[in-house]
Amino acid sequence: MAEKEIEVYGKHLEGISIRPYEHHAKYYETDQMGIIHHSNYIRWMEEARMDLMDQIGLSYKEMEAIEIISPVLSVSCEYHSMVHFDDVIVIETRIVKYNGIKMELEYRMTDKETGELRTTGRSAHCFLSRAGRPISLKRSYPELDTKFFEFTDA
Repeated sequence: MAEKEIEVYGKHLEGISIRPYEHHAKYYETDQMGIIHHSNYIRWMEEARMDLMDQIGLSYKEMEAIEIISPVLSVSCEYHSMVHFDDVIVIETRIVKYNGIKMELEYRMTDKETGELRTTGRSAHCFLSRAGRPISLKRSYPELDTKFFEFTDA
């Protein structure tokens, strides 16, 4: 396994290995105190979630093409230590709950150079039709349901 790769929840699934997402902190993301403004971590979580979805073969673009949207129901973030301009942050993302209608993800952000824990977070999402009606992937899209289930840390 490459140096910065992790096995999906401690197991290999059909040889798939999920790479953590990396974000290089930008100057414009800093606040008046010279640290990354708290609102940016939520954006980074979304970037990492999109990257995870791409890696497991369920890109948001492809899901939207078949008229499935996945809005955020809730999001939380706990700040453990500060991130500064030019730091590289490694974001490990995992699906911790999935039932075909909703999913929850966890995020762990560490400094690439030191390994120090910077932030942890969670987000919850549901699946809707383009018209805004709830969708059960289990019933309507069993192939997507199977893929989500395989990558859920249960």
